[in-house]
Amino acid sequence: MNDDSSVSPAHPVSADWAVRAETPSDVPEVRRIVRAAFGRPDEADLVDALRDDPAWIDGLSVVAADRGGRPVGHALLTRCHIGTVPALCLAPCAVLPDYQRTGAGSAAVRAALDAAAAMGERYVTVLGHPEYYPRFGFGRASGHGVRLTVEVPDEALMVMALRPGDQVPPGTIRYAEPFGI
Repeated sequence: MNDDSSVSPAHPVSADWAVRAETPSDVPEVRRIVRAAFGRPDEADLVDALRDDPAWIDGLSVVAADRGGRPVGHALLTRCHIGTVPALCLAPCAVLPDYQRTGAGSAAVRAALDAAAAMGERYVTVLGHPEYYPRFGFGRASGHGVRLTVEVPDEALMVMALRPGDQVPPGTIRYAEPFGI
């Protein structure tokens, strides 16, 4: 997902994004959003596989809809573990290309993180753009002793605690089976 800091002239930044948990009727739209954002079906297939996995948590697949109610952005949190400690994985996040850099992605991510915190979740991991995700409170995972079993750029693997004062536990991230790592 792209940075939201610059504005597309066709779709100005809106504080009016309607953010909500995905409903069954949103599934085809979410697939369309994810496929369009990534330009291939792989990530959309991943979301579909995660829906059928025990890692899926109802209420943590969030859409951002435009003023007409049409979903244009999506953020997904699913169960993972840091060592043996339950955590969440933020992935994938996607916005329709015409709506990137409008705030739709940030609105979906913030809503997903807020929903997770309200459910009592404590930690979230993300493998993504190091210029984008720190705005939500993510920092380098390596600074907390958190790692993966595969090589990734150090600055791209990030983690955060959802509750102020919580210390992120060290350990190796174990993702849900559909991630394949």
